[in-house]
Amino acid sequence: VQLQASGGGLVQAGGSRTLSCAVSGSIFSIGLMGWYRQAPGKQRESVATIASGSSTNYADSVKGRFTISGDNAKNTVYLQMDSLKPEDTATYYCNYLFGGGRYWGQGTQLTVSS
Repeated sequence: VQLQASGGGLVQAGGSRTLSCAVSGSIFSIGLMGWYRQAPGKQRESVATIASGSSTNYADSVKGRFTISGDNAKNTVYLQMDSLKPEDTATYYCNYLFGGGRYWGQGTQLTVSS
């Protein structure tokens, strides 16, 4: 299983960005997909998850601002991020759990300027 994350970059506070995570070697909707982030000097934290392709869960810090979704045809999971804040600055990783295995994408950097 391989995960290819993309979409990071530099965005102004209040702006929006969409991250993508393309899955190969498995089907994302049969497992648990998630987005995590890690800021410098901090532990990696869960941001959002989607189970069975539709059941979602969010960290309190992003509820109402971020939306996780999946496209079965493209076997890709997205993280739509709105109303971005400087504290959202981090490296974002996608993660896939299935069949006892845990897989990580390579990370994509998001920087939110104030």
